[in-house]
Amino acid sequence: MATELDPSVNEPLVAAHVDTAEVPSAAWGWSGEAPRLFRFLGWFFAAFLLVYTIGNHEGRVEDLWLVGISAGMVFLLVRDIIQRRKPR
Repeated sequence: MATELDPSVNEPLVAAHVDTAEVPSAAWGWSGEAPRLFRFLGWFFAAFLLVYTIGNHEGRVEDLWLVGISAGMVFLLVRDIIQRRKPR
């Protein structure tokens, strides 16, 4: 079949700027990261955790954990923004 890979061919294919010798699955489709999506999801879940502070719980320990984890995520996201702006 034309869709099968020939195991006797050892030539590295370059698919999406990824060497298939390093990432074999790159020959079958997209193989990479989505940094914009990951950053968006980071901001989304940081805000989502803060929404959880509104609720019917009586103790404030839950609120401290939610705010702390959200603040840690925001710190990492801001640090990522600063590092991306620095020239290499």
